[in-house]
Amino acid sequence: MRLQDLPFAPPLIGEEEISEVIDTLRSDWITTGPKVKRFEREFAAYLGAPVALAVNSCTAALHLALLALGIQPGEGVITTPLTFCSGIHVIEHVGARPVLVDVEPQTLNLDPAKVTAALAGLDRRRANRKAPRDGGPVKAIMPVHLYGHPCQLDELLEIARRRQLAMIEDAAHALPAKYKGRFIGNLSDSAGVPLLTAFSFYATKNMTTAEGGMLTGPPELVDVARLLSLHGMSRDAWKRYSSEGSWYYEVVRPGFKYNMTDIQAAIGLVQLRKLSGFHARRREIVGRYNQAFAAMPELEAPPERAEVEHAWHLYVLRLRTERLSLSRHQFIEELKVRRIATSVHFIPVHLHPYYRDKYGYRPHDFPVAYDAYQRMISLPLAPRMTDDDVEDVIEAVRDVVAKHRTVCTVAVRPKLRSQSVVPGPCTYAPRL
Repeated sequence: MRLQDLPFAPPLIGEEEISEVIDTLRSDWITTGPKVKRFEREFAAYLGAPVALAVNSCTAALHLALLALGIQPGEGVITTPLTFCSGIHVIEHVGARPVLVDVEPQTLNLDPAKVTAALAGLDRRRANRKAPRDGGPVKAIMPVHLYGHPCQLDELLEIARRRQLAMIEDAAHALPAKYKGRFIGNLSDSAGVPLLTAFSFYATKNMTTAEGGMLTGPPELVDVARLLSLHGMSRDAWKRYSSEGSWYYEVVRPGFKYNMTDIQAAIGLVQLRKLSGFHARRREIVGRYNQAFAAMPELEAPPERAEVEHAWHLYVLRLRTERLSLSRHQFIEELKVRRIATSVHFIPVHLHPYYRDKYGYRPHDFPVAYDAYQRMISLPLAPRMTDDDVEDVIEAVRDVVAKHRTVCTVAVRPKLRSQSVVPGPCTYAPRL
C-alpha cells in the first residue's frame, strides 16, 4: 500500500512557467495586455481556429457565447444533464430555458437521436397549444464533449442545420481532442450554422492557467463576445494605456468583468507548448489502465470511437455493481483507504435541488445519465503521475474488485439441481 496519498489531478507546473510569470511581474503589464494577445494568437494557431478570445473561465466563455448568439429570455437551449452545473447556470443567467436531453449509453455524450425526438415532442406540444411554460422556441444546442470524447458532431450539426439552430460546444474537457482529424474548436468554418467553442484552463485541466478559459469561433461573433468580456467598453486597457493607444473609450453594452490577465496568459503560453507532451503521457496512462481493467468483467472501461481522438481529460470507470458486493460509494472509500483519490463526474444537473424544484425533474427522467452516475468513478489521470503511481492505482482497483466480487455460479449438478459456487472470477452462468 502507498505511504502517501495520490492526488486526483495535480497540475504540472515547471520552471518555464515560473520564469514566464516572473517576467510578467517584472514588466509593465500584469492584467490584460500583450501576453494575453499573444496567447490568443498562439492558441488559435494551434487549433487552426479563425480567432480566439481569452477569458477568466470556461463558464465566462459559455455565457459570452450565448450572448453573442443573441439567445433571448424564454428561448430553449438543448443540452445534457450529465455535466457540471455551470454549463446549465449560464443558460439560466441569460433568462433562457435549459432543455435537457439524455445521453448515449457508450460515451455519455448528448444523444442525437434523443435530441431529434425531444424537438419533435416540443413541436407536437406547440401544435396542441401546450408549449413549454415560457413558450420560447429552441434556438441552440450546447453539446458537452464529456471527459474529452467528442460528441457525434456530424449528426448534431445536421440537426442544427435542419432546424436553423446555433451550436455552442462545451469543450472544457476536450483539449486537444479531434473529430475526424480536426481539432475541436476549429470546425466553425464548415459547420453551416453559427458555432462557438468554449475551453477551460482550470487547475485540473489538460493545460492550465490556474483559472481561465478561451472562446473560438467566427470572428464576427467572437468580436461581440470580446466587447462584452470587459464592461462593454470600446477599448480595453492595452488599447488605452499602451504607447499606441488612446485614453478615450465608450461603453456600448452593459458588459462583464471576464478578462484574462497577463499573469494567467504567461502560464498558458508555456503550457500550450507542452500540451502535446501532456497528451501523449495521458494516453500512455490510459493504455495501461485499459490493459489492466480489460480482464475484469466487474468494470466498464471508457470508450474511444474510431473517428475521434480522445483528449482523455478524465478516465471514468463504470462499476457493474450487480457483480460486486459493495456500492459505488463504498468502492470510493475502499480506494481512499488505499490512499488513492477519486471523484465522480458528474452529479446530473436534474438531481440538484434548484433544477429539480424549478422544472419538476425526477431521477429517472434521464435514465441513461442517472444509471451511469450511480456507477461511475473517476480515477487519477495526470501527466505528473509516475509509472509507480499508475501501478498503485491499478493494484488498488484490482484489490477492491478481488475482495468484493459476488459469489457466482460456475457449475451445475443436473441430478441434484444444485450449484457449485466459488468467489472470485467466474463464468456468470445463469442461476437455477
